[in-house]
Amino acid sequence: MEHPLYIYNTLTRRKEQFVPLHEPYVGMYVCGPTVYGDAHLGHARPAITFDILFRYLRHLGYKVRYVRNITDVGHLEHDADDGEDKVAKKARLEKLEPMEVVQYYVNRYHKAMERLNVLPPSIEPFASGHIIEQIEYIKEIIAHGYAYESNGSVYFDVPKYNHDFHYGKLSGRNVDELFSATRQLDGQQEKHNPADFALWKKAAPEHIMHWPSPWSEGFPGWHLECSTMGQKYLGETFDIHGGGMDLIFPHHECEIAQSVAHSGHDAVRYWMHNNMITINGQKMGKSLGNFITLDEFFTGSRKDMLAQPYSPMTIRFFILQAHYGGTVDFSNEALQAAQKAYERMLDGWKRLGELKPSEASTVDVADLDRKCHEAMNDDLNTPVVIAHLFEACRAINLVNDGKATISAADLEQLRATFKTFLFDILGIYDERESGSVNLRPYEQAVDLLLEIRKDAKSRKDWATSDLIRNRLAEIGFDVKDTKDGFEWKVK
Repeated sequence: MEHPLYIYNTLTRRKEQFVPLHEPYVGMYVCGPTVYGDAHLGHARPAITFDILFRYLRHLGYKVRYVRNITDVGHLEHDADDGEDKVAKKARLEKLEPMEVVQYYVNRYHKAMERLNVLPPSIEPFASGHIIEQIEYIKEIIAHGYAYESNGSVYFDVPKYNHDFHYGKLSGRNVDELFSATRQLDGQQEKHNPADFALWKKAAPEHIMHWPSPWSEGFPGWHLECSTMGQKYLGETFDIHGGGMDLIFPHHECEIAQSVAHSGHDAVRYWMHNNMITINGQKMGKSLGNFITLDEFFTGSRKDMLAQPYSPMTIRFFILQAHYGGTVDFSNEALQAAQKAYERMLDGWKRLGELKPSEASTVDVADLDRKCHEAMNDDLNTPVVIAHLFEACRAINLVNDGKATISAADLEQLRATFKTFLFDILGIYDERESGSVNLRPYEQAVDLLLEIRKDAKSRKDWATSDLIRNRLAEIGFDVKDTKDGFEWKVK
């Protein structure tokens, strides 16, 4: 390959050339959502990050098997080994079957991902559908001496594993500190060491999701699910494992320990992690209660935090304007800037379709393709790709204004490069032309009508005022007069 792809490997803490194990095939596993609530902006980031990787690997000619799981059992509150299952708790509160909760939120997650133009993975395994494989996986770890049964639960023996291998190599945690810092928690006396983690938990009587196993009627540990499903669909060694940076410890650290204890070696060659989305510098998350769901962004319904609705492509563009390894701090100003930038980019693309070629070029666009590939090959540097595309927009505007010329060959190349990078690789589409509602102009039109109505009322022109309100009501708008003016919503 003329310009090889380099990606940052969390395990080695450096950028490395990506060389797949079985070229042209690439195996890629990404931790998907735990489905007990609506997807929020923090979920959009890994989905979009690894969608870009999936798209770019395919663009480079690789045949990619992309596995992104659904966690529907075993993920306990506070990511701990004790407490209530997040899905089961939601089911109990809503008086539903756990799988009703799972199905409802999986459907909504898929819908949100589709709107963000995130391609579906090749395989989307559910943890609850792989209980038998997980039980077999635990048996192997026990047989190799790295797990023990205690009161019907099975725990991974972290000190024994650390003596033979290195627990903490992904996160850089000092295990001795970990052992001394981990408090003896209630209900953990069945562990040999507080740092040990559950592979199988015996279900308490009130626990509604459980399966038979050689040790007890119970359920699998959260970390175990990904190790089992990753190796089932991608083999004992595969190329890339991705997820959010918050999963490095303990989730991915435990995955490494499990696969080494199971197979004698780490299953993953390149570990990739996207950074967080923060609100006022604090991580956005369900457990912290400071999250905004994707639906709330799309509808603008969170008036306390959102100045307006933001369309799916605005959110995608906002996320891609930062490198996946850096933090992104949410603010209305940043999203409004992303919306303007997105619209400016599409205006450039539209003008590009209308340009007429000249004999020769006075703009320099010949290098655009090479520069965009170089940026992507440098650890998926999407903000640099976007900057190059904006440079191209400047050239397009010069030609459009008659201040520069472009040859037919350059014009054809420019259109091809623009289409490849903006639409195929960055996954942006024009919401204004795709049949989805571009919220801002439509909202501005309703606001404008209601301003005219307000003016009519102030002139005591009741006929016009009533006409506007009644016609809007017929179309499906609910208009309410307030002391400051008016409010409206779609019925």
